[in-house]
Amino acid sequence: MTAAEHPVLPRQSSPSDDGPPPQDRRRMIRRRLITATIIVLLIGIPAGYLLISAGQSRRSGQNKAAEASAQGLREGWPSRLQRRIFELPMPGNALDVQYYETNNWKASRLYVEFRTTSAGLDRFLGRMGSGRSDLETGKVTIGARDQKVSGWTFGPGADWAGTRHTNKNPRPTQDITVNMTDPMNPVVYVVSAATP
Repeated sequence: MTAAEHPVLPRQSSPSDDGPPPQDRRRMIRRRLITATIIVLLIGIPAGYLLISAGQSRRSGQNKAAEASAQGLREGWPSRLQRRIFELPMPGNALDVQYYETNNWKASRLYVEFRTTSAGLDRFLGRMGSGRSDLETGKVTIGARDQKVSGWTFGPGADWAGTRHTNKNPRPTQDITVNMTDPMNPVVYVVSAATP
């Protein structure tokens, strides 16, 4: 074969590199670090949130179980929801607060005991739509059944005064008895009963 028989092709250039240039080591490490950080955040944040909410839920369940199994008064304030449901506008300066809630298919009752000032008693009664003039001297309005449940005793030797604040169903009715032996620091006993 002669040179004339072979067509002469123009010389082709070497293939061009259209792709990205090879990465240097520093850039590769940085990219992997960013990827690892994103993965950790995508997994770690939800996992941490689940752990925190599980702990809170467990503590809440334990508190509710302790409250449900309680027999008689326990120290502390009733929750705002309980105070709103049973319409007990307790004065902010109340001391030695104790409460107990019972529920059954007939009625729900909230038993509350607290010490307040003379002005605090007036505020409490006023917010309920009652007043000190409604308190009958020598009267105990909390019945024997409620005394047995709460553990309260209203015997002689104290200056008792009481009233009953009634509402139309389904709003609660409150039996209020106050120990006025120390008129500047009266002790208030309330049974608020709501029927469904």
